[in-house]
Amino acid sequence: MRQFFKSLYLTNRLWLALTASIVLFIIAHFIPQLFVLAVGIFSGIVTTLLLDLAVLYRVRRGLSAQRSMPEKLSNGDENEVAIATANYYNFPIQVQVIDEVPPQFQRRDILFRTKIASGSETVLQYSLRPTRRGEYAFGALNVFAASPIGFARRRFRFEADKVVPVYPSFLQLRKYELLAVSNRLNEIGVKKIRRLGRSMEFEQIREYVVGDDYRTINWKATARTGNYMVNQYTEERSQPVYCVIDKGRTMKMPFAGLSLLDYAINTSLVVSSIALYKSDKAGLVTFSEKMGVLLKADRRSTQMMAITDLLYKQKTRYLESNYEILYANIRRKVSRRSLMLLFTNFESLSAMRRQLPFLRRLNRDHLLVVIFFENTELKAMVESHRAGLVPVAPEDGSAGKASPTNVTTEQIYLTTIAEKFLSEKRQIVRELHLHGIQAILTEPENLTVDALNKYLELKSRGMI
Repeated sequence: MRQFFKSLYLTNRLWLALTASIVLFIIAHFIPQLFVLAVGIFSGIVTTLLLDLAVLYRVRRGLSAQRSMPEKLSNGDENEVAIATANYYNFPIQVQVIDEVPPQFQRRDILFRTKIASGSETVLQYSLRPTRRGEYAFGALNVFAASPIGFARRRFRFEADKVVPVYPSFLQLRKYELLAVSNRLNEIGVKKIRRLGRSMEFEQIREYVVGDDYRTINWKATARTGNYMVNQYTEERSQPVYCVIDKGRTMKMPFAGLSLLDYAINTSLVVSSIALYKSDKAGLVTFSEKMGVLLKADRRSTQMMAITDLLYKQKTRYLESNYEILYANIRRKVSRRSLMLLFTNFESLSAMRRQLPFLRRLNRDHLLVVIFFENTELKAMVESHRAGLVPVAPEDGSAGKASPTNVTTEQIYLTTIAEKFLSEKRQIVRELHLHGIQAILTEPENLTVDALNKYLELKSRGMI
């Protein structure tokens, strides 16, 4: 009986009918002739309600519902969720489906209303975009069924308390892997870079064909065989590529819902995969005020799984990052010259200069690329304030001059300060270049494409 009342919900249609019946009873107090009609209507409502309950509860399993979704969600991407609902009643039902999504999404609009014919099934779909890694707990899948009478609804609960992990953006990874395999990375902005010179990594000796570079002729092999033979070279392989991720407080800053740390993690996953596809070795380093993980660069089949699991566990720390510890650990544990893609964020020139000695030492032993972020919100604010200056056309038809429209002193002050911060970011790039350090200033949304372009550029130039 307790379960019966917990699953029973009375509809507005019933309450409206009862309200009309009560009003009729009140009127019958003054007009006695209407009392019999009021009793008849009330009895009809009660009888109809009992009939409605009988048809809804006469079967134990009136319908079923199942939530279909990936075993893990992709961070920062739209993840599709499907709800399949089947009707086992011998009459069509009106259903309301409410899915209790994890509180991290802050969504209360997952509500569907539809009609399902007897013995048929319907599929409802929606998407979720997580912005943090970790475990997300889904609540129950609530389905409210109503007969054609519509005086009551019966609630069914399915799939309560399901926990789904959110991993770094594997959907973005699959997209880049597919484009790399089909040689279509240029469709998403990755440039095709012409190789400068030729690689000196020997692959094999083969017979000369028209069009081969005569400078590659192997005269000893030619003398032995009597035919012209040439040396064939291939792109250098097994070059170590490390993604170095700063987990300090500056990486907590959010853009479009994702923190800079998550942007760096998603990009590191893609760069590591493309490096392995290019037959290089991929590794991972994380640090903050203390050293994090250091996964040695390798090409083994389980390397991507190891990188993914490590990236899933990374969290932002709230102290200033210690570059001295980073340099000491890399110097001690990474002996071979490697490409180091350092994902960090310098908000001021003075902050970069404090770490410059360690960056120079790191660049002396390895090929260092410092990748940091442009503040797109400041940039948008500057552009919107500049839009307050509109051209005013004079009466003589000559070129107009810019004139402020509703621009306050505060806006001018904020714009000036914002432009100073943006200018300092560009100055950081120039100063790093002066010290021989590769640097990229990029918007968070373009991070993956810019990092891949730099990796392919350095590889084509033979700098790794």
